[in-house]
Amino acid sequence: MYVLGYDIGSSSVKAALVEIETGKTVASDFYPKVEMPMYAERAGWAEQDPEMWWTNLKLANASVLRQSNADPQDIKAIGISWQMHGLVMVDKNRKVLRPSIIWCDSRAVPFGEKAFHAIGEERVLSHLLNSPGNFTAAKLAWVKENEPGIYDRIDKIMLPGDYIAMKLTDEISVTIEGLSEGIFWDFKENTLSQDVMGYFGFEKELIPEITPVFGIQGQVSGSAAKELGLYPGTPVSYRAGDQPNNAASLNVFNPGEIASTAGTSGVVYGVLDEVKYDPRSRVNIFAHVNHQPESTRLGVLLCINGTGILNSWIKKNMVPENLSYHEMNTIAEQSPIGAKGLSVIPFGNGAERVLENRDMGSSFHGVNFNIHSLPDLLRGAQEGIVFSFQYGMEIMRQIGMDIRVIRAGNANMFLSSLFRETLASISGAVIELYDTDGAAGAAKAAGIGAGIYASPAEAFSSLKKIMAVEPDDRNKTQYQEAYQRWKFLVS
Repeated sequence: MYVLGYDIGSSSVKAALVEIETGKTVASDFYPKVEMPMYAERAGWAEQDPEMWWTNLKLANASVLRQSNADPQDIKAIGISWQMHGLVMVDKNRKVLRPSIIWCDSRAVPFGEKAFHAIGEERVLSHLLNSPGNFTAAKLAWVKENEPGIYDRIDKIMLPGDYIAMKLTDEISVTIEGLSEGIFWDFKENTLSQDVMGYFGFEKELIPEITPVFGIQGQVSGSAAKELGLYPGTPVSYRAGDQPNNAASLNVFNPGEIASTAGTSGVVYGVLDEVKYDPRSRVNIFAHVNHQPESTRLGVLLCINGTGILNSWIKKNMVPENLSYHEMNTIAEQSPIGAKGLSVIPFGNGAERVLENRDMGSSFHGVNFNIHSLPDLLRGAQEGIVFSFQYGMEIMRQIGMDIRVIRAGNANMFLSSLFRETLASISGAVIELYDTDGAAGAAKAAGIGAGIYASPAEAFSSLKKIMAVEPDDRNKTQYQEAYQRWKFLVS
């Protein structure tokens, strides 16, 4: 018997089939094999066609079924994870009205900032825990003003995972976690935010019915079953944004537990059991997957837009063709701590929340043509990404996060020993790596939602630690000097 998980990323769509009894991933795959395109008609824009997600989901799903030779009737639940904050709009015929404005699109920042000040900063933060920024509500406001013909045709709005759930079940719904990441949820009133809806003039009918994060959210329809080769009636029983889901995948459910990812964007995510917020809204606070009005579980999310995408840009533009990421990591290790005085600012993927929505771009500082070479550029880039994490974690500590252990999947930037060691040493935290990913985590969480597993502890009991990286106190001074030099450039 199996559970199936989908992870809808901005680079690819992944599927994982997990054996219920052992917790082992028996098959997984992702599509496309090159990064999915983001369409940017103007600087700061980022859009994707939701149908592209569905097409790649079908390919990944077919591969998983082929690899495992599993009988579709033996798949007992499906879970969905998605790239957060995206806006999908459909008409009454459930046709997508325009490409999705995705997470790293910053066009809506002025709309969010204006709402923040007009509603009242203290009221917004105490009720919503974040300023509207460039999140889903602000993106919808941009559409309303700039594309009124499209806005007038909207029947329902959704997050990317809600769209995938609609394609699977032919039903439209949202979760409190999803509404919170869109900045639609009032944590004081435990309801849809009247402040946001009223200020922007959004009709409440645009918001679909609310469904639990864990629980039967619908069943695979006959048409979806035919497209995917699944069994009709298979329950969809879990749905969450990628960062809350990644934390769940690492068994991070309780106050004080910390998870991290470092893909296209980088995230440090911790759980709080009381309502708190950053007065300057530089880190985000959303409902965690197990949040309930009577049992507060909030995810404190530090997001750095310019993370793995910096490494990807360097690979495409600055290193010899066909050089792998592993080879780049090895070359970077040839440079000493601090990259001989070279500092790299990684913020080249749009406005950064941690910088109060400044869009300062990426830049290389201190380049000396006589001493610097490729290893220094590569190490400086990885250190710059780590330093951006540390910059944000200083803010997280100010609002009560105790960061002693950081759990992460053995993927993306965490595959680099240089990255891991620098993060451990500059943060003072132990880095624990686990063999899991968002798709496998969504599959196990679907087992919780379907009642297959009695608790998160049971669902994630098979989670195994690969390694732990301790801070290197011997080089603490060198790391701190490099970080302070970097921090001065950002301040």
